[in-house]
Amino acid sequence: MADMTAIFFLLLIFLTAYPAMLAAWWLLFPNLIKRAQTRVEKSLAASFWLGLVVIIALVIPIAILMALPFGPAKFIGWILLGASLTFATVGSAGIAAHLGERMNQTGDNYPPLSAFVRGAVILELAAFYPLLGWIFVWIPFLIISFGATAFALLKWMPRVKVNTETSTQVSALKPESV
Repeated sequence: MADMTAIFFLLLIFLTAYPAMLAAWWLLFPNLIKRAQTRVEKSLAASFWLGLVVIIALVIPIAILMALPFGPAKFIGWILLGASLTFATVGSAGIAAHLGERMNQTGDNYPPLSAFVRGAVILELAAFYPLLGWIFVWIPFLIISFGATAFALLKWMPRVKVNTETSTQVSALKPESV
């Protein structure tokens, strides 16, 4: 009985800690999270592919370090794994911010922090769903978070698409100067 209680409370702590951690990133680094959110909104596929490249670039040295029979190398591998997952939480905060903003677009007017936390909880619970969430939510969102974080840290913003028809129509509406 004590084991089940311990497992229950550990899960409860982790379920409340994840949205709190993402909210802390959102409050501490608003510009970085906004850039990640913009990348998720505007170029989801590019974030996915860059995230895949980043993950492959990280998995190779981590796997090599973990396979070495040298204690400090394994320790460095674990540190690198933890640092890389921490790196991905910036992109996860961007995804949560995007979900929170989408919730406000449905007509509910939540305060920004409330919408963000709700987006983080939705992201967490969707990834927590057995099998479907683990495979079809958690893995793609993890890859997208790595890509969105890399884009946000490099300050690479998506290109603005200019519609030539609209720009000519707008210029036609401007009064000409004499």
